[in-house]
Amino acid sequence: MDRRELLKMIVAATGAAMVGLPALVQGQAPAGATKIHFSDADVATLDEIAETILPRTRTPGAKDAGAGLFMATFVSDCYTARQQAAFRAGLTDIDKRAGGRFVSLTPEARTELLRTLDAEAKARPADVTETGTPEEGEAMPHYFAMLKQLAIFGFFTSKVGATGVLQYVAVPGRYDGDLAYVPGTPAWGTS
Repeated sequence: MDRRELLKMIVAATGAAMVGLPALVQGQAPAGATKIHFSDADVATLDEIAETILPRTRTPGAKDAGAGLFMATFVSDCYTARQQAAFRAGLTDIDKRAGGRFVSLTPEARTELLRTLDAEAKARPADVTETGTPEEGEAMPHYFAMLKQLAIFGFFTSKVGATGVLQYVAVPGRYDGDLAYVPGTPAWGTS
């Protein structure tokens, strides 16, 4: 499976278009995009949001994979200025809804807040093209859809996610078209 197939699966799994996908596929920043910078506090907030979505259990969590830094880098490098503004406004809204800072909430309150945002995001899908990307000038996906996608994408494409949660075989490897499947076996990592 190649990276494009993985991206399509992530989009299907989260039920929304992956913002920034064209820039990632083309390997260049969107035209007219200016990089925004995230503070250490912003990255810490992103880490905690990602960790709430993908917590450490008997397997590593999103913080173990450095999901916050990945998310900040992806937004800076791959999102258009409009997408970056929506993402940044979303972080501000999360802190506002938290009554201060998201990181100061209890784990239960964090989960409840993110469940509320997830319900809002699912109730408001974005208009998308046949490639799964929002039309320029059209409705943006809810900012939580962006956050959730980046948390999942960043985690499962990291070394920690690919080797600690998924099965991983380094490429290049030999082709084996007849692998034995045992029910309950984790999916294969493709990083």
